[in-house]
Amino acid sequence: MFSGQDLKTILEYVHQVKKRYLILGITLVVVYVCCESVIIKYLLRVVQIKWPLYRCIRYSFIGFFFSCITPSATGGQPAQIYYMKKEGLDIPTSTIILMLVTIEYKFVLVFIGLGILLFGQVLIAMMTTEVQFYLYLGLGLNIFCVVFMSFLVFLPETSRFLMEKLYYILGKLRILKNLDKKMEKLSKSMDTYHEASVFLKKNKLAIFNVFIISLVQRLILFFVTYVVYRSFGLQGHSALQITILQATISISVDMLPLPGGMGISEHLFRCIFTPIFGTAALTLSAMLLSRGISYYALILISALVTFYSHLTIGKIRKKRGLS
Repeated sequence: MFSGQDLKTILEYVHQVKKRYLILGITLVVVYVCCESVIIKYLLRVVQIKWPLYRCIRYSFIGFFFSCITPSATGGQPAQIYYMKKEGLDIPTSTIILMLVTIEYKFVLVFIGLGILLFGQVLIAMMTTEVQFYLYLGLGLNIFCVVFMSFLVFLPETSRFLMEKLYYILGKLRILKNLDKKMEKLSKSMDTYHEASVFLKKNKLAIFNVFIISLVQRLILFFVTYVVYRSFGLQGHSALQITILQATISISVDMLPLPGGMGISEHLFRCIFTPIFGTAALTLSAMLLSRGISYYALILISALVTFYSHLTIGKIRKKRGLS
């Protein structure tokens, strides 16, 4: 990223920014994580479980931390389920809740991506061929993910039949080992999807409300880049334009098997925002701040919350006589 650039100039740009904007940016990313906490608490309340908001906030930070350090964000939900279990939430309930959060999260990205394709052709035309490739690839992968998960949820019996046949064939071909154990695990997973299907059919308004919260949540995170833009004292490009461009990056890298989209996120930022910030040095300075706030600073905060939770959750339950 910094090859051929004057690092001293880049750091000078960073030191000259207005600090109040950086504080605002960090506040926004904390609010972004807490929005998921609101969703978790809301869905728990829908299933008649009263749960403190501070615990839900803790789960959200834990999920964010493990999502950021694992490829394709695969580690977040298992970690959340583990700590939810330690505090007394049963695994089936927490699994369904987090599954719905994931479906909404992916659906919102697809919704925004399709909106960009329909109404943002002027911006897309300004992008390089490489950036357009990653945008279409990322959107396609997210659409596939949403369609696949929706198929599992809304047609659980058909999904069970097809998945069992696929497992059986893979077992016969000796591609899939320990077929009996794998089939048992598949059966439990399909039961969870069936329960999620029942929940969705009974709580359509709740799902719509979660979609709205998830949409606001995503836009809050994308807006951080505009905050960074203004921290340099720059004007001339609207908040909407910069938010859409940042959304393009997130859509492009979300499904790629890289922890936190590291590397490709920074590369796309440089490609997309150099015309906005004017020079390569200023763009790299903005990238340091934008990624520093929305990813690396939040990893640090989430790591601290996760570490504290790991040390305290079990002890708190023992003191209460719950384990």
